[in-house]
Amino acid sequence: MATTTPLTSSDQRRKLPPIPSGTLWWVVCSAAALGLAACSSLGPHRVWGTAAALGYLAAALLAVRGRSPRAAGAVAVTGAVLLPLLWLLAVDRAQLEVRVVARSAGLLLAEGTPYLQRPLVPEDFNPYLPGMAVFGLPEAVAGTGPVTDPRLWMGAAFLGAFALALPAGSRSAPLRWIAACPLVALPLAVGGVDLPVAGLMCLGLALAGGGRAGAAGLALGVAAALKWTAWPAIPVALALLAVASRSADRGEGRRPAERAARRCGLVALLTAAALVLPAALRDPAAFRAHVVDFPLGLTDAVSSAASPLPGHLLATHVPGGRTLALLLLGVSALLLALSLLLRPPETPADAAARLALGLLLAIAFMPASRFGYLVHPLVLAVWAAVGETPGRPWLLRVRKQVSR
Repeated sequence: MATTTPLTSSDQRRKLPPIPSGTLWWVVCSAAALGLAACSSLGPHRVWGTAAALGYLAAALLAVRGRSPRAAGAVAVTGAVLLPLLWLLAVDRAQLEVRVVARSAGLLLAEGTPYLQRPLVPEDFNPYLPGMAVFGLPEAVAGTGPVTDPRLWMGAAFLGAFALALPAGSRSAPLRWIAACPLVALPLAVGGVDLPVAGLMCLGLALAGGGRAGAAGLALGVAAALKWTAWPAIPVALALLAVASRSADRGEGRRPAERAARRCGLVALLTAAALVLPAALRDPAAFRAHVVDFPLGLTDAVSSAASPLPGHLLATHVPGGRTLALLLLGVSALLLALSLLLRPPETPADAAARLALGLLLAIAFMPASRFGYLVHPLVLAVWAAVGETPGRPWLLRVRKQVSR
């Protein structure tokens, strides 16, 4: 006989794991921001680095004077996100991907596809899946302006999804910390297409951990329609659902593991297909050139994603290195798949950690990659740390008892 016991108040209000918030953390953040401001050739990055360095320094001074981590975090968010964002909106400056998203939305409305038919230079390419164009629709419909800027909508989508994935009643501190973290604060201010993808992956895993297969599939399907990096989250969620369903009480009407996983996968694939296929089928050649060939470095135009990570170094400096990098990328994916089959994750935190490791390996071995992609494993790791036991009503602790 199996019974279920609701989580107790002590479970729901458990103390969150400590996150860096002292003087040393803010000093390190200030040094990193100042280094970017001094070394970057991109104007928006220099603006962010200068403002963020001052904001982090102010947060460090508050921490030295014994002020609360909440006050220091608020000052850091103000200096690293709000001030540079408002300035860049006022002068209409942004990272290149913001303009790419805005242009793709205009093309989608005018031609039914977000991709230029004959891209020539790297700036012509749109390496994102068609769903990403949604964030540019406000600007495409209402015109250029501070309120319609795509980075605002991408940032709002990330913060909203990440907040919903966090334990109820303990959201403010993790949200404040993740927004102030340099790797997240920078794209929040200058524009970052990876943020909504990372937030939706966390939300999908949280819903899967709660047994909400259909809702998890919907969140993951939307993420999968934005960028290829979201696709590994689907098999991880399916493995999590299978384990959670097997441990549930079948006698109380809970669907079997196979049905839960199948429903999640079906909803995810149908959602992604509905958002991707119309634009992809409109011009298959352009779709392949933009979202397959260009990210893999198979076009004449070279991607600007060229951070000195192992995959890029192999592709650039080793004969046959591109093939070797792609082989290592495939081996990493195979190892992740085997780990899901042999030892599937038992909790949402385990699933997030597994996914973070897989994405970290993928980022390392991609021929065209950049340090900014590390926001995916960072967000997943932070969510895993603070969301291991979410205080949500649908999560139950299962206690199996054997009746005589």
